[in-house]
Amino acid sequence: MPRRLFKRYMPDPASIREHKSLRFLGTLLHDPNLWHLNRHSVARAMAVGLFAAFLPIPLQMLLAAALSIMVRGNIPIAVSLVWLTNPITMPAVFFCTYQTGAWLMDVPARTLPDELTWAWISNQLSTLWQPFLLGSVVTGLVLGTLAYFVTMAYWRWWVARQWRRRKKSRK
Repeated sequence: MPRRLFKRYMPDPASIREHKSLRFLGTLLHDPNLWHLNRHSVARAMAVGLFAAFLPIPLQMLLAAALSIMVRGNIPIAVSLVWLTNPITMPAVFFCTYQTGAWLMDVPARTLPDELTWAWISNQLSTLWQPFLLGSVVTGLVLGTLAYFVTMAYWRWWVARQWRRRKKSRK
């Protein structure tokens, strides 16, 4: 894996542990898997980060960090993946999650009016929230699970490739 690239941009674990606003967490941040770049911690972080990214809630980064602590995944990777749903991509991502939820609930998906107004949104919110929430959770679970297994497989492939290259260079 390109560890050097990740390590260049990752914060120092000691500085985070000793940050005055994070001291209340005590020894929770002392687990090495929360900061090391190994196959399991990165794959867990990918799963947790993508799951949290697709949830339509505020403070997604805090949720990703808390879930990462629970599953012993890499915190910086999990928190950074939450930015997949940023203000630019959020409308498209949440539209897709709504469409997924409407398909799963077998209800016809609403189309957007020609002129999107706050009155239309507040009027339709009572019928839109259930498919939207279901689609968000299901999409987050599916993509998080997929990211976990793809990361595990890619990491194994990368290590095997490196071993083959070393073996070939010794000959």
